[in-house]
Amino acid sequence: MKNPYLPFPARIRQTLTATEDKSLKTFDLEFISRNHSREFKFMPGQFAELSLAGFGEAPIGIASSPTEDKNLLFTVSKAGKVTTQLHMMKPGDIMGIRGPLGRPYPLNEMRGKNIVIIAGGYAVTTLRSTMVWLLHPENRSNYGRITFIYGARTPGMLLYMNDIISWEQNHEADIHITIDKEVQGWTRHVGFVPQIVKEIAPKPANSAALICGPPIMIKFTQPVLNELGWKGEQIIMSLENRMKCGIGICGRCNVGPYYVCKDGPVFTKSQLDMLPEEF
Repeated sequence: MKNPYLPFPARIRQTLTATEDKSLKTFDLEFISRNHSREFKFMPGQFAELSLAGFGEAPIGIASSPTEDKNLLFTVSKAGKVTTQLHMMKPGDIMGIRGPLGRPYPLNEMRGKNIVIIAGGYAVTTLRSTMVWLLHPENRSNYGRITFIYGARTPGMLLYMNDIISWEQNHEADIHITIDKEVQGWTRHVGFVPQIVKEIAPKPANSAALICGPPIMIKFTQPVLNELGWKGEQIIMSLENRMKCGIGICGRCNVGPYYVCKDGPVFTKSQLDMLPEEF
């Protein structure tokens, strides 16, 4: 039986400084043991704990898709002791991966529906996983229209742009990218994500929306969807910023009756509306 406290050792294949301010770094990892690779079964929306001996561990959303057999991607924000140390690591170095943890997005329940993905900043990680999964040839025909809305402060803070341009060129999804303020040479949307959602006005009929972003983005996007006729049960959000130990032991992620790491991080808006006012 797998020990939930025990991480699997993984080797860094490649690293990429992902943003212009160097605060985000993407790691391409491979498990050292093939058995561990086979055992690590995940779906979009889940996360894992990345660990370094002597420093600790940090919960990070899984940015790769299960359909990408050769990749296990994590984009890490440099924000504390563990993540700062992670940013110092190089290809060939070893770290630990504990997981997968949490509940994924309910993609099977969303079959036959139009999908609207709304992402802000660094929180696009698990939604990148979701898009790759949805657009895979084995999955694409199970869903209707796919709309991808993603915003960041500046062009240099947008993640995974090579992937996004590829999705756009394949014409299998409607892609809308925005930045907060006008920049010379920028030809796409300009404005905050809620404003762009209002302009695009995705229709709620037979649809589901997946939202992940900074709390302020989510706060102002929800009323826009309400105005467009979306119901709480159609809106699915991730509270991955509340992740702690990942297995409901430390008690630091509890909100009302839920342990976010075990009952989430994926919740419908209807569920969150019943939680204490901090949400």
